[in-house]
Amino acid sequence: MTDFEKIKMYYDAKDEWARLEVPGGRLEFELTMAIVKSHLPQSAEILDLGGGPGRYTIELAKIGHTLHLADLSPKNLDVARERIAELGVGNIKSVTQVNAVNLSVYVDESFDAVLLLGPLYHLTDESERLACIKEVKRVLKPQGLVFASFIPFLSGAIGVVARMFLTPNQVDVETLNRVFNQGVFHNNTVQGFQEAYFPRSDEVVSLFSNSGFSKVLLRSIRGWGATMEEQIYKLKEENHDMYSSVMELINTTADDSSVVDMCNHAIYIGRKL
Repeated sequence: MTDFEKIKMYYDAKDEWARLEVPGGRLEFELTMAIVKSHLPQSAEILDLGGGPGRYTIELAKIGHTLHLADLSPKNLDVARERIAELGVGNIKSVTQVNAVNLSVYVDESFDAVLLLGPLYHLTDESERLACIKEVKRVLKPQGLVFASFIPFLSGAIGVVARMFLTPNQVDVETLNRVFNQGVFHNNTVQGFQEAYFPRSDEVVSLFSNSGFSKVLLRSIRGWGATMEEQIYKLKEENHDMYSSVMELINTTADDSSVVDMCNHAIYIGRKL
């Protein structure tokens, strides 16, 4: 089962707000926002589940949606409250510490959409993933949308291999075999990324399909642009036509299965049946 205390400690110690300001996080944020905005209905009531310090909550509230922010990390929620007050953002009804497998603080059919942009990275046991999706479905209105990001299997597994070379105390033989056989990573220390699940894309589709969702979209987020973000933003300043072409190509190849399988982050959009 997932050690949620290790996850909470990891995010309490991490500056998640700043992560989305460096080139890699910035491109992830901009592309994810574009995807989300293109599928949301007008004036939606949204649960940002696992939303950390509230970057998505704040930006979506700014454009007229009503938001509820929920996260496991109390420190990230404190950052969110500070940022919301500092920016004077309205339309944010609640900021609540919540575990994604138990949404009992929310009543049935409350939301037009749920952003699940993080919890699936960490739910290592199938029963936890099913509980999370069941709860998401319960709090969604009929025909409501879930936006679920995940770390694809090959990308995650290769990342653990890199971790083995950089920080060998975090990854032993048993850990490495578990990642490649089950897609599950349990860090042997309390340093670094904690409690990870790396699914194949068809597993994600089946997980939601078997839980009462129909697929609307499955694509990579940064696609083959991952690790090239600094150069991409340099292009934006120096050669805007080339930048536009690069971004168009990232988006037009984003749903190619080979790109999804190898990308850093992917997103599934499902509609409640």
